[in-house]
Amino acid sequence: MDRAALPFVAVIALVITPLIGVGAISLHYLFGVIVPYVAALIFFAGFIMKVVNWGTSPVPFRIPTTCGQQKSLPWFKHSKLENPVTGIQVIGRMFLEVVFFRSLFRNLKPEIRGGPRIVYGPTKWLWFFALMFHWCFFIIFFRHLRLFTEPVPGVVTFVDRIDSMFQICIPPIYLTDLGLLLGITCLFLRRVIVPQVRYLSLPSDYFPLFLIIGIAVTGMLMRYVIRVDIIKVKELALSLAAFSPKVPQGIGVIFYTHLFLVCVLAMYFPFSKLMHLGGVFMSPTRNLANNNRIVRHINPWNPKVKLHPYEEWEDEFRDKLLDAGIPVEKKG
Repeated sequence: MDRAALPFVAVIALVITPLIGVGAISLHYLFGVIVPYVAALIFFAGFIMKVVNWGTSPVPFRIPTTCGQQKSLPWFKHSKLENPVTGIQVIGRMFLEVVFFRSLFRNLKPEIRGGPRIVYGPTKWLWFFALMFHWCFFIIFFRHLRLFTEPVPGVVTFVDRIDSMFQICIPPIYLTDLGLLLGITCLFLRRVIVPQVRYLSLPSDYFPLFLIIGIAVTGMLMRYVIRVDIIKVKELALSLAAFSPKVPQGIGVIFYTHLFLVCVLAMYFPFSKLMHLGGVFMSPTRNLANNNRIVRHINPWNPKVKLHPYEEWEDEFRDKLLDAGIPVEKKG
């Protein structure tokens, strides 16, 4: 837990910063306008730089990570999704990977049991909570588009209604709020409870977990406990989107705390492991077809060299080869 202490203290400090900055010093414009714009600039610039860097990195060979039967003789059943050889098959594989985490679903956990012997077992709980967290995070992000649009698109309203369909109380509880908090908590507990994962975990692994938990908690506090004026929040969001910022009075300090944590996450995102959001599409182990036996791939970065084929070599040393009694293809 020593590695988790520093990130936890850092997130607590981040929570306190807007409480002091807005609640005590009244720096509404700083935390409501300047910080979001800086965060957006860093996020998009960092994201684009990372993707461009990956996209321009040389990939001299086809190196897809595959499992399953490669396309071979007709009587061998080809595993099209596990070992794709065409672009359509690669798209199908990437779709299942990005949307349903297929490789994580197929992941096995090795354990040493009596004997000793190694036993491989499923880790479906990790797949389930990881999928829950990512999908809930995406839906929450999508729902927040209603703050930046007027009128609100119908699809956003539809998703919002589906998410709050179980009106247990007033205001209705969003299912994704609970799913996000449950998913991120389980991913954190995995790093704490599982000895092998705890040994490999670094402070940079704990920091985004604590930060997202802080975002989820402050967001739920705003909705269910400490109410804020949503009209003024949308007024601020629309002004930021229109690049004509105007900070309404009386929104509430809890909103600025939530917004500040979101901005920190956005600034941290391009320089962290969270960039797997873009990296999964740029990974040559996933986005390449395994067609090495069908198509000859020539490395475009290979330097041009002067070739010396056997025919020229034989012409050069024919007399010496004949004197040594070594057979040659061409006589005289």
